[in-house]
Amino acid sequence: MRVVAIANQKGGVGKTTTNINLSAILAESGKKVLTIDSDPQGNTTSGLGIEKESLEKTFYDLMIGESDFDDVKIKIEGFECFDLLPSNNDLYGTEVELLGFDNREYLLKKIIEKVKDRYDYITIDCPPSVNILTLNALTAANSVIVPLQCEYYALEGLTQLMHTIKLVQKRMNKELKIEGVVFTMYDARTNLSMQVVEEVKKYLSGDVYKSIIPRNVKLSEAPSHGLPINLYDNKSKGAEAYRMLAEEFIEREGEE
Repeated sequence: MRVVAIANQKGGVGKTTTNINLSAILAESGKKVLTIDSDPQGNTTSGLGIEKESLEKTFYDLMIGESDFDDVKIKIEGFECFDLLPSNNDLYGTEVELLGFDNREYLLKKIIEKVKDRYDYITIDCPPSVNILTLNALTAANSVIVPLQCEYYALEGLTQLMHTIKLVQKRMNKELKIEGVVFTMYDARTNLSMQVVEEVKKYLSGDVYKSIIPRNVKLSEAPSHGLPINLYDNKSKGAEAYRMLAEEFIEREGEE
């Protein structure tokens, strides 16, 4: 069983898109998958077709100890075993609510420990900043996937995230490793996209996925329909790219 945090301290880099679609394609291949929406914006929740503002119980209630896992979990339609811990704006209150909790960075790890035997993969969509939710995700995870938009300031956000990961490795989770960087919103027509890819490869050497996610209209449209790309348009370039990423992700596990 693997727990993977999808993280980047910059917003708008394809983090939620990667979380939704990698998780959905793993589930499509027969894996048992749980995805956790740990971002108060709740975009993974709405992107999977859940009306987030009408939810009675969310990941927030689970984190503060007011609900049980099975009361919060939602099964995603169209898959044999694809579950979601949903979120909405309530999650913004976590920082304050957890102030008095002992070992508050380990709350998610404890939740996962109780249910890990039910799943092959658990993915966590992190907020685009370092806060108690991000620290919980990195403490609970085995590894981190870093979606990186092919743009001028890409390395800046990556450097900040690497610093955070090193601190977590040192103080809270020695086992945490970089699963890999995934390039998103790649436009083969621009020199900039190619330059960013080359620059990051030099900086990170082996920790870069070969699979690259292109700019794709269908990928942009899918969340507004509340569907992952493999249910929205299974033959699109976006679906093909995430399928290749999922294959590479599973292969890397076999190499460990």
